[in-house]
Amino acid sequence: MDILIALFPLIVMIAMGYLLKRSQYLATDFWAGAEKFNYFILFPTLLFTNLAYVELDLDAVKLVLATLFIIIIISSLLLWSFKLWRYIPAARFGVYMQSHIRFNTYIGLSLMTPLFGPKGMQLFAMIIVVSIPLVNIISVLSFSQGQGVSFKNTLLSVFKNPLILGCIVGMLFNLSGLKLFIGIENALKLLAGTSLPLGLICVGAGLQFSALSRSLPRLAINTVGRLVLMPLLAYAICSMMPLSQLERAVLVVFFSLPTATASYMLTKFCQGDSELMAGVISLQTLCFALSFPMLMWLLF
Repeated sequence: MDILIALFPLIVMIAMGYLLKRSQYLATDFWAGAEKFNYFILFPTLLFTNLAYVELDLDAVKLVLATLFIIIIISSLLLWSFKLWRYIPAARFGVYMQSHIRFNTYIGLSLMTPLFGPKGMQLFAMIIVVSIPLVNIISVLSFSQGQGVSFKNTLLSVFKNPLILGCIVGMLFNLSGLKLFIGIENALKLLAGTSLPLGLICVGAGLQFSALSRSLPRLAINTVGRLVLMPLLAYAICSMMPLSQLERAVLVVFFSLPTATASYMLTKFCQGDSELMAGVISLQTLCFALSFPMLMWLLF
């Protein structure tokens, strides 16, 4: 019941975004501006505030981050083996890779506090710091045989990513022991509080169900792989590691999330199969409302 209660507001926000976009109640230009404002201003502010005022214990999460790294690398190697076996072209393989290893940060952060409280949110924020650059680099490499891919420039953009910078600045500020003027701190918290609702609404607005009519077997493979096989792999590896119940649960939830909506933009940039990527994002986001409660019930 707790999981369903935690999911309900997310479903409402995503559905609201979808209906607002399809009804054209707001101008088309609004959505591009809202996504840009959230990605470059609000979301980094949220990550900064989550990390700037918590008790950081990097030694305590070393094992969690090592487990995260192991799961991502194993899954990536399995996908590359599948590519060699099936001779998948780079334009499509990049979609497969992103479908399995990238994650929807808005949905993940929206679930952390209701399910696990402040400790879960802090742990998830630390996971983001490591996973965002790692999965972006792997995603770029998966397109490396395609045309129009500049690995050097894209790699540089990964480390200029506003989400990564928000995490790094928040951690450095925390470790410095400095304090912000209370007025600035409250203003940042207000900005941060608007990020997740706006982000979820934008997730709904970006859904493209018309793309589901194309290549249903590929859509199904990528959806089952991300929403079922990835969390099961994460659970199996976490069970082999001396992790706490909270650490294991947060990692499994992380690998249960649908892929990132930003995967569509990277796919277009790398001249990949963007229509397939749009279908995968939409189907995974839709199916997550069913797969997530069932997995949590079975595994925990």
